[in-house]
Amino acid sequence: MMGVPDHDLEAYCIDVARRARVAAGELGGLTGAQKDAWLRRSAAALREQTPRVLAENQKDLSAARGLGLGASQVDRLELSPARMEEMARALEEIAALPDPIGQVIEARVRPSGLEVLKVRVPLGVVLFIYESRPNVTADAAAICLKSGNAVILRGGKEAAHSSAAIVQVLQDAAAETGLPGDAVQLVSTADRAAVSHFLALDQYVDLVIPRGGEGLIRRVVAEARMPVIKHYTGNCHVYVDRDADLEMAERLVVNAKCQRLGVCNTAESLLVHADIAAVFLPRIGRVLGRQGIEIRGDAEVCRTVAGAQAATEEDYRTEYLGPIISVKVVASLEEAIAHINHYGSHHTDAIVTDRLAAARAFTRGVDSSAVMVNASTRLNDGGQLGMGAEIGISTDKFHARGPCGMMELTSYKYVVYGAGHLRE
Repeated sequence: MMGVPDHDLEAYCIDVARRARVAAGELGGLTGAQKDAWLRRSAAALREQTPRVLAENQKDLSAARGLGLGASQVDRLELSPARMEEMARALEEIAALPDPIGQVIEARVRPSGLEVLKVRVPLGVVLFIYESRPNVTADAAAICLKSGNAVILRGGKEAAHSSAAIVQVLQDAAAETGLPGDAVQLVSTADRAAVSHFLALDQYVDLVIPRGGEGLIRRVVAEARMPVIKHYTGNCHVYVDRDADLEMAERLVVNAKCQRLGVCNTAESLLVHADIAAVFLPRIGRVLGRQGIEIRGDAEVCRTVAGAQAATEEDYRTEYLGPIISVKVVASLEEAIAHINHYGSHHTDAIVTDRLAAARAFTRGVDSSAVMVNASTRLNDGGQLGMGAEIGISTDKFHARGPCGMMELTSYKYVVYGAGHLRE
């Protein structure tokens, strides 16, 4: 990222935000076909420019060790031809979705003949702050622009070259298809003070979405003058019920924990009903052990699973983002629900069971943004749930909860048609 002199930093941030506000107004006048043309051209350009983007990504990867990044962070940072193709396909999938803007959510006619419509509209300008994952750059831009919003992208310095290359592709495609270039802007300074300046610009920025470590998110929440959509941690659980299909349970636990370690919908905690613990714990312990996963459990887990370490109270609260899982034996479904609601982060939690009554009780009782029945926690993702790519997962309860796709980046207004109607 380029540097910006300290005395010019605030002015730079204001200029970026002002230009985003103007671009947002221009986006409001575009048709869905125009936005979709940009998405398809961007997808094609990402494929065409894959060698250049990967070359820039290599610069970031070369610097990663000097920045002290761990293995999971490097994994999130690394691009490949396959990930570039996934990025391009995600844009095409978003292009294939209906345009949410102008959608009539509700319509009614009053006895007087007054027609009242509730119509979906963009939020305006979204500030998106994220770390390490350059593929998120394209996802965020696509979701924001398809839903009629301009976006200011503030990526981490560890992905500076990769993000800049991707944004250049998107901006070039905007110029080719008639979209305002300032609808997608990448903050060109790594100065942390820039974030504070942007968070004070509520006259220009309508929403901020931080996606990264808990420290970053808490800082944004503390400083932001505009609404924030976020989740702090992803301490996700899998509960294996007494009537679970144990082969299914094994596959789901391994997928939820091992498919990708360093992401927010990875399972960090496993709960096992006492009635099946003697059978299932040694089995899952062996499988996880072969995957290099360390088990930290309660007394029964430590007696039953070879090599298991004693869990602390903090272990049950921890988002490891690495090869560790906490395991506990519970006496009942009710105890599992209580444990999840107490120790969890209200992100994604799953039950494995053949009992419909247990599944229904679990989905009613667990207070999380997504509750999975006989499905991996890793499926809590906008693309997997048919929303197209998502800009993040929210554990908030107001405005947006769960994966935040296009619909979650809109609001609504009332449009009222009369024929000279007056209030008596």
